[in-house]
Amino acid sequence: MAATNNKEKLIIFDTTLRDGEQSPGVTLTVNEKIEIAKQLSRLGVDVLEAGFPVASQGDFDAVERIAIEVGPLMVGREAIGKPITIAGLARAVPADIQRCYDAIAKAPHKRIHTFLATSDIHLEHKLKISRDECVTRAVAAVSFAKSLVDDVEFSPEDAGRSDQDFLCKVLSAVIEAGATTLNIPDTVGYNMPEEYGAMIKYLIANTKGSDKVIWSAHCHNDLGLATANTLSGINNGIRQVEVTINGIGERAGNTAMEEVVMAVHTHPDFFPVYHTINTPLFFRISQMVSSLSGMVVQPNKAIVGANAFLHESGIHQDGVLKNKTTYEIISPETVGANTVNLVLGKHSGRAAFRSRLQDLGFGELSDEEFQIAFNSFKTLADSKKRVTEQDLLALLSDQVSSAAGDKATFVIKSLQVVSGTSFATATVQLQNTVTGDVVVDAAIGKSGPIEAVFLAIQRLVGKKIRLLKFDITAVGEGIDALGQVSVKIAEDNSVSDDEAENVQKSDSLNRVTYHGHGADSDIIQAATKAYLNAVNRLVANESERILVERKVDV
Repeated sequence: MAATNNKEKLIIFDTTLRDGEQSPGVTLTVNEKIEIAKQLSRLGVDVLEAGFPVASQGDFDAVERIAIEVGPLMVGREAIGKPITIAGLARAVPADIQRCYDAIAKAPHKRIHTFLATSDIHLEHKLKISRDECVTRAVAAVSFAKSLVDDVEFSPEDAGRSDQDFLCKVLSAVIEAGATTLNIPDTVGYNMPEEYGAMIKYLIANTKGSDKVIWSAHCHNDLGLATANTLSGINNGIRQVEVTINGIGERAGNTAMEEVVMAVHTHPDFFPVYHTINTPLFFRISQMVSSLSGMVVQPNKAIVGANAFLHESGIHQDGVLKNKTTYEIISPETVGANTVNLVLGKHSGRAAFRSRLQDLGFGELSDEEFQIAFNSFKTLADSKKRVTEQDLLALLSDQVSSAAGDKATFVIKSLQVVSGTSFATATVQLQNTVTGDVVVDAAIGKSGPIEAVFLAIQRLVGKKIRLLKFDITAVGEGIDALGQVSVKIAEDNSVSDDEAENVQKSDSLNRVTYHGHGADSDIIQAATKAYLNAVNRLVANESERILVERKVDV
C-alpha cells in the first residue's frame, strides 16, 4: 500500500464483472463471477460493481450471491478496516432501481449506481427527450435510489461529449436529490487527457454542492488514452476511478486498474492521492480473469504482461544484473510476478498444497472442492516434475469454470483419438448429467484430431456449432508444460447463399457466443474440456433463455 502523507484516499471502483463482461464474446458464469469477486475483495478493491441486475435472472442471481457471499468478507482487508461495497447498475427507471436494490440488499455495504445520458446526440437520437426532461428524470432516479440506500452514484452517460454548463445543471440537481458520488464517463473514449482533466476541473468549480460528493472517472480506451485520461482526472479532483482488471471491457476496453494503481504507486510525490490495493496480488488475478474470460493478456501489456519484466537487449541485461533499478521502475515482487516459479512436486502433501491454495486466495474451498483440486494437482505432478503457481491457477480456473453449480449437462467419460498424415478419428463418450444416459459416437477430422473431437461432440449433443476462436497457450516452459485452451463458439444457424451476405453484416451484432476453456498436460484433452465447457453454456442458455439486452454503455 502506498504511503498516505496526508493525501486523500483514491477509491478503487472495479467494474470487471459488469463493464468488463461486456467485452465481445465474454460471458462469465455465476461461479466464475463469485471467484473473481472474492479475489477482488482480497485485492483491496473498495467498490465492486457486481452487475446489472435487471438485465436477466442470471445477472440478478450473480449480484445477489456476491452481495451475500463476498460482501461480508474481510480476508486481506484488515488494513482497510471494512468489507467491500457491492454496487449494482440501474437505468434511471424505477423498476431498474428497485431490482438493483433487491439484488444488493443483503450486502453490509451497498450502492446503487444509476445513469442517464446527457449529451445532445443521445438526448435527441436515443432517448428523444429535452434537456429539461433529462434533469427531471435524473433527479427522480436519484431520489428514489436514495430512499432505498444511503450510497447513491449517478453517471451522466456520454459526459465527454455533453455541454459542460448543462452537465453542471444536471449534477447540481442530483447532488441536491441525494447523490453521494458523481461519475464522469468518457463513454466513447473521445477525450484527450488535457481536455478530460480540464472538464473535471470545470465541473467541480461550477457545480453547486461539489464539495459534498466524491468525483469519479470512468474512461474508455478507444484512442488508447483511458489510463492517461483517468490520471489527468486524478490531478484535477477525481477521487474514485472506475477500472477493470487487464482493462477488459466494451470495444477497446476500459481503464486498467493495475496501470492506474501502479502509476500512483510509483509516483507518490506527483499525485495527490494514495491507494490501499494489495499490489502483489495483481499478477495472480490478472491470470485468473484472463483464463476465465478468454481475453488473452498481450505479452507487452503494462504491469501484468508476460514481457513486462523481461530484458532482451544485452545493454539492458547488463544493467539489470548490476542494479535492477537501471531498467526496472517496478520490481516484479511489487505486482506478484516473482511468484510464478514457486514449485510443488508429486511428493508435496495435502498441507503444502492447501497452504499454497490459501496463498493464491482459494483458502475457502469446501472439502469436496479441495479434493478435486488436489487430485488434479497429483495427476499433473505425475507427468510434470515442477508444478508452478501458474499451473495451479490454470487448474483452479478450469475447476471453477466446470463446477457443478454451473449446470454442466454433459461430462466426458472417455476419449480416444487416432491421428495420421491424412486424417484423424475420434471416439467420444459423454454422460448426460440430467438423464444419466451415456452416449458414444465417432467422427473423422480432415484437419486433425481436434476437429475430429469437436465434430464427435456436435453429433452427440445434436447441434451444429460454429467455432469462432481457438487459442492455445503453454503455461510455463518445457515439453511437459500445461496446455491451456480457450474457445469461442456460436450455434450454426445455416442460411442459403442468397441470405449469406446479409447474415455476415448482422451476424456479429446478433449472434450469441459462448466461451469455454480447459487446461491439461495433453492439449487434445485441454481442447476437449474447453469445447465441452462452451457447449454446456450453450445448452444451459437454451434451457433458460432470457432474451434481454445486457449491454449498457456507461
